Amino acid sequence: MPFNKKKILDLAKGFRGRAKNCITIARERVEKALQYQYISRRLKKRDMRSLWIQRINAGTRHHGVKYSEFMYGLKQDNIWLNRKVLSEIAMQEPYSFKALVSRAQHATAAGAQARAEAAAKGIASKV
Repeated sequence: MPFNKKKILDLAKGFRGRAKNCITIARERVEKALQYQYISRRLKKRDMRSLWIQRINAGTRHHGVKYSEFMYGLKQDNIWLNRKVLSEIAMQEPYSFKALVSRAQHATAAGAQARAEAAAKGIASKV
C-alpha cells in the first residue's frame, strides 16, 4: 500500500494485539479493514433497500395487498415514488399510504379489465 508507516499505525489504532503497533501485521490488518470498509459501503445500500421493501410489504399486507401487486399498480397508475419515500409514508402517514394502496388496487383492477376486454376482442396484449 502507498501509505507511510505513521499513516498505517494511525489507521491501526484500536486494533488488538500486535496489529496496532507492529508495522508488518498492522499493514495487513489495515489493508483488510479497508477492503471490508469498501464492501460494507455497498452492502449498506443493499440492506437499506431490503429494509424499505420489508416496510412497504408490511404496510400493504395490512391493507390486504401483496407488495408486487402494489408496486405494479403504482406503475400502472403512473405514480413514481421510490421505495425510500414509500417506506417513510407507510410508517409515518398511514392514511396517505392507504390512499396509495387503494389507487394501486384500482389501477390493477382497471388494467385487468382492459386486458380481459382486449382478449375478448381477439387483440393480443404484451402485459
